[in-house]
Amino acid sequence: MSVRLGLLALLDEQPMYGAQLRAEFEARTGGTWPLNIGQVYTTLARLERDGLVEQADAPDEEGRITYCLTQEGRTDVLRWWGTPVGRDSSPRDELVIKLALAVTAPGVDVPTLVQTQRTASLRHLRDLTRLKQSALDQHESGPTSGGRHDLAWLLVVENLIFAAESEVRWLDHVESRLARERVRPRGPVATPPPDGGTSSTAPAPAAASARAGEQR
Repeated sequence: MSVRLGLLALLDEQPMYGAQLRAEFEARTGGTWPLNIGQVYTTLARLERDGLVEQADAPDEEGRITYCLTQEGRTDVLRWWGTPVGRDSSPRDELVIKLALAVTAPGVDVPTLVQTQRTASLRHLRDLTRLKQSALDQHESGPTSGGRHDLAWLLVVENLIFAAESEVRWLDHVESRLARERVRPRGPVATPPPDGGTSSTAPAPAAASARAGEQR
């Protein structure tokens, strides 16, 4: 959905052909989500089929087709700008699925798995922090910089940083949860008697019956 609407939003600014759309999309998102040119043209074909875009003119001498929005497509873009992004379904997260399966699979060293992932996540976070500094330098370098394109990339990389920080915090939580599970008592729980005397452990029913038989 984001690619489809992203292309519509770009075409709302000016007519473009497929390669231009891909270049503009990647420039504004810092290449974070690179598009395959085949995906772009497939999406354009579907948008044309649905009456949201149309060919602006005949193909140029290199066979490139320039597309523009129809009124219906422009309405879709305006609706997108004014509608919050839905969070009704959670996206599949490979790390979450991996850990959920690891804690239930025999023979998996889950603490080591968590530590390995945490090291990789921290390295990724450091890389993103360096990218942010680079984006800040470009954005604040003056009117000769990329202007709003630099701001767009800065917003994208900051979103990735927040996500990476959240992942590290979650891995810390997983590590703490695993530690608590390891120290949780597995046998009968000792409970203090009502009179405040020495705590005792309730005997198992079979053991209590055996002792009663010996006393008889």
